[in-house]
Amino acid sequence: MAPRSSWKGFIKLSLVSVPVKAYTASQSGADIRLNQLHAECHSRIKYQKTCPVHGEVSNDEIVSGYEFAKGQYVVVDPDEVQKLRKQSDSSIEIQGFIPADEIDPLYYSGRTYYLVPDGPVGQKPYALFRHGMGDEEVVAFGQIILGGRTHKIILRVLEDMIVMTMLDYAEKVKKPSAFEDEVQDTSLSKEEIALTKTLIGASKISDFDFAAFKDEYVGEMTELIQAKVEGKEIVEVTEAEEPQIINLMDALKASIANAMGTGTDGPVDADGGAETKKATKTKTAKSTKTRSGSSKKSATS
Repeated sequence: MAPRSSWKGFIKLSLVSVPVKAYTASQSGADIRLNQLHAECHSRIKYQKTCPVHGEVSNDEIVSGYEFAKGQYVVVDPDEVQKLRKQSDSSIEIQGFIPADEIDPLYYSGRTYYLVPDGPVGQKPYALFRHGMGDEEVVAFGQIILGGRTHKIILRVLEDMIVMTMLDYAEKVKKPSAFEDEVQDTSLSKEEIALTKTLIGASKISDFDFAAFKDEYVGEMTELIQAKVEGKEIVEVTEAEEPQIINLMDALKASIANAMGTGTDGPVDADGGAETKKATKTKTAKSTKTRSGSSKKSATS
């Protein structure tokens, strides 16, 4: 079954309009969803909308309101909210272009959409827009109205596609300064720093492919549910032991030895390098330039 677009509209840049359709980038259907049941009879729990004065109410009897004082509400009509909009809800308004790494991934909301041309008439302007951003190594910054609210977004090139990622407003994101008191100034020796760098270098992943990592929870839950359906005995998983707190230098040296495949007995020199010739060097990760100007910092949502 072909995927269904979740939105249709236009990318608008000055007087240029690109008709596009949006498809969600994530697949929610792959998740394992558990329902709440009555423990006695296993009937599914239902939630009813009720008023403390009049009892159960239907959806057409419900309005939206804001509590401006304790127990006092002002009703806000959808038509009144509609009048506040400064743009159409069928357009992505481009406000400008910025370097691909200008916005920290901290502001990515996790909602990403594939944008594709909507019909033959959209193919050429879509291709021009995509090539232009890719060649200039920039992303488009703009906004869209979804669910009745204005959202800031970026458009970026991913392979041969344009993807749209929703952004959180700065006031919604907690600042690092809110947690600075949790991090103390600590004196570090040159040897500790050298050993840590060696451990990082020995632990680099070459030819990294994120697609190779699967959601273990989904697979484990699927096996558990299938076993219960078939009436099989559930084998209890052995809990992992709590890590022992040992001398930091010893831990670094042992970790380096393990990472370099020398076991825990291989000596490590004061500069953080392994003295034994048996140590195999780990190939460093290849630096791959993201196609069409994609940000090195950006994460696909």
